[in-house]
Amino acid sequence: MNEPATRGTIAAHVAANLSTSSFIRAMFEKGRALREIHGAHSVFDFSLGNPDASPPPAVFDAIRAVAGEANPGLHRYMPNAGFDETRAAIAAMLTQEYGAPFSAGDVVVTCGAAGGLNVAMRAICDPGDEVIVLAPYFVEYRAYIEQAGARMVVVNTGPGFEPDVAAIMSAVTPRTRAILVNSPNNPTGAVYSADSIAALCEAAARVDAPQRPLYIVCDDPYRRLVFEGGKPAHPIERYVRTIIASSYSKDLSLPGERIGYLAPSPRMQDRAMLLNAFIMLNRTLGYVNAPAFMQRVIARCATALCDINHYRVRRDALAGVLRAAGYEFDLPRGGMFLFPKTPIADDVAFCDRLLQQRILAVPGSGFGGPGFMRLSLAVSLDAIERSGPGFAAARQG
Repeated sequence: MNEPATRGTIAAHVAANLSTSSFIRAMFEKGRALREIHGAHSVFDFSLGNPDASPPPAVFDAIRAVAGEANPGLHRYMPNAGFDETRAAIAAMLTQEYGAPFSAGDVVVTCGAAGGLNVAMRAICDPGDEVIVLAPYFVEYRAYIEQAGARMVVVNTGPGFEPDVAAIMSAVTPRTRAILVNSPNNPTGAVYSADSIAALCEAAARVDAPQRPLYIVCDDPYRRLVFEGGKPAHPIERYVRTIIASSYSKDLSLPGERIGYLAPSPRMQDRAMLLNAFIMLNRTLGYVNAPAFMQRVIARCATALCDINHYRVRRDALAGVLRAAGYEFDLPRGGMFLFPKTPIADDVAFCDRLLQQRILAVPGSGFGGPGFMRLSLAVSLDAIERSGPGFAAARQG
């Protein structure tokens, strides 16, 4: 039977998400074309946040040790929450990092933070619920939320990309199920202040109710990539309905291994049902389990950390290039990105101007931040230094 004439080839909400993610995809294709014409050395690709620091030695030691094991059953299915020893190792790291008493039972191992966020959204959202996201935001949040049947509500941040708590709480309705927090932030690199986090937690606590819980979901893969100022303030210190979704993609530089985790606050008294939902959804959404090999690796090196200086040096070098060329930006305290203002209001047009200088940047509009552009720090120092004339020429028009 033929489909109705009004029905598109793909679902309407998927088509909408394709359009919002097109900036990064289009930039990737443009970069590939430029490299074919001019050679990779002559193209300056700041578009992809693909970690390029080397994993720490402890990771390679663990890989060699796990690869040498030959016991029967090592590659069979494991409990859907993950191996007990992996959950225990992650819990010990979380206790050390967040100062909260995590145990192995508080951790569900997932296929990266993305898998964890999809599971979390499905676990807490009914169709028609709302999730508040702070702009600028990671572009795929919309897909994660809408795939759970919920609606993304965007609230702009204030000066310095700090949360505007009054605006956030004005956006809360009886259908609000969660506030999604990402600090250090992708794309801005902002690390939210202790005052902002405290104010957000206090405001959320006034709305939270047993019959209608309000969660703060923290997307934390950049948590340990902080360049100065110590450990960032975190909602888990003040708000019991906090859920952490994170991964080892950035702090161990293992994005291709897809190893992450979900962990609700151990102080959340009714977390048992939430954890059971995570475990069930981890299986039924098709993730099934994070890879067995990498789970056994992480069990041996969960507290290791890549060389943060790798990104700090690149941040400072890129900041120097941009300052010399006259760009305006807030120096990020963490993460893997700079988010400077574009010299003209049309950030898409300006990124096209950069392309003429063989520089790839992603328009801020793709992240809900028009008038800015995202520049990745996962770029060689040599490329950063050689990009200076191109940034200057593009700004001059």
